[in-house]
Formats: sequence, structure tokens, C-alpha cells
Amino acid sequence: MIPWSPDLPVHYAGLPEPEDRLSRRDFVRLSGYILEQSGIRLPDVKATMLEGRLRRRVRATGHASLADYCATLFERGGLAGEREHLLNAVTTNKTDFFRGPRHFDYLLAEVLPRLRDAGVPRLRAWSAGCSTGAEPYTLAMLLDSFALDHGGPDYGILATDLDTEALAVARRGVFPSVQLDPVPPLLRQRYLRRALDGRRDELRVVPELRAAIGFAPLNLIDQHYPVGAPMHLIFCRNVLIYFERDMQGAVVRRLAECLAPGGLLFLGHSESIAGLDLPLVSVAGTVFARA
Repeated sequence: MIPWSPDLPVHYAGLPEPEDRLSRRDFVRLSGYILEQSGIRLPDVKATMLEGRLRRRVRATGHASLADYCATLFERGGLAGEREHLLNAVTTNKTDFFRGPRHFDYLLAEVLPRLRDAGVPRLRAWSAGCSTGAEPYTLAMLLDSFALDHGGPDYGILATDLDTEALAVARRGVFPSVQLDPVPPLLRQRYLRRALDGRRDELRVVPELRAAIGFAPLNLIDQHYPVGAPMHLIFCRNVLIYFERDMQGAVVRRLAECLAPGGLLFLGHSESIAGLDLPLVSVAGTVFARA
């Protein structure tokens, strides 16, 4: 029997590993730091994912191995300088245009007519955890199209994410054509154009729509969200699933504080706030209103 050692790979099963792997000690140090800095929990089953993503940083920084990279972070004073890259590496950027269509159906059928009839001159919406931009651009298409067809309301969208590399993609507003397949024909005609580089099968969002969205970095585990005036709509979907339960409650409480009275919070369809003491009431499937 081979005795356990803190320097054994996380995946060690008594067989030699052909690739560079994280030791148990390094995985514990990395996952603890990531949890502290982002609220993202990385159980042992995520070790392979973490290794794969950090190998790119190993190559980019010229380190000899994952162990050498981790030694720079934790023993040579390199952690502060690598923080942004490390958090970018562990952020999940799964996103699609018109993902969760029931929320957008509800927005068009119920929410926007009510806000228009209430005389709201300018609607404020926030996409929290916007990834590479599919959600805020989807919102912008719907809000802009509704305003054009119904005489308002005007709107502005804030889009935030922890991952600065994802935000750079979002700001550019250029996507592979296949990623935009879910966009309905009328909205494609209004808001999408062929990319300037005709050799690439890409589409770009029109400048007018990009100008309606402000992209900014924001960490949801921060104690304060500097988002300005209260929001009428907050979309924070499929983000809470990466947090522990206590952190979920704290994040949703801070999001609720950013809503105007009666403002709506949209969560992912697999996310629940049942049992949490929050100033929110359910109004539709994973849609909650500020009490």
C-alpha cells in the first residue's frame, strides 16, 4: 500500500499519471483561494477541469509545470498579479441567445406592457453574470424592439461579470453565425449584420444596440454592488448554482436591494430561494418581485 502524501496528484489511484497533475496540496490551496475570492466552490471532481484550464496559464507564463506555477503563486509572491487570470480560468461561460425562453415570453407578454402603461420613462435592466454577452444582447433586442413597436419605454442595460476575458468578447459584439441561430428573423434583420471580416462566418450586433449596454467587471461576493439607480429588471440566471447556500442567500439579498419597489429578479430555472428570508415574492417561474 502506498501511503498518502500531500504531493500526490488529486486523481492518484495507485497508477502512474502520464500528464502534469495538481498535487492534493496545490488543489486545496487553489480551491480555497478561488472560493475566498469568487464564492465559486470547486469540489475534488472539478480537479481535471481546473488542471486543463490552468495548463494554458502554465504555458502563457512560461512555467515548467503546474507545481512550478503554484509555487510562484503561493511561495514566490505571485498570487496578486495572477488573481485576475486565475479567476478568469475557473469561470464557466456557458451562454446562449434566448436561453430560457419562458422568461423572455413573460417579459414581452406581461412585464413590458405593464411598465409602459405605468409611464416608466426609462427602464433599467441588469444582466449579472453576463458571460460573453448573449443574455444582455437578447434583452437589448427585446427591449429595443418593444420600444420601437409600442412607443417606449426607453431603456439602458448594465452587464457585469467576474471574467474580464468574457467581458472583452461581449463588448466586441461579434459572434459565430451558428450561435445566433436562436434569434428570430425579424430581430436578426433589425440588429445583426455580417462581420466586417468577410472571411469569417460571423455576425455583429449593430452599434446602436451595443451602445445601449454598459459592460463592467463585478464580483457578486462583494459586499456592495455599485450599479447606480434602482433596477426594474435583474437577470442573474445560472450563477447561484456555483455558490454555497449561505452565499446564495447573501447574493440574492444584495440583488434585491438593487431593485426598485416591484422590480423583478429572474433566476435560473434550476435555482431556488425557498427557505431564505428575503424581501421577494414569487410572481412566475423563478421570477421574483421586490416586496
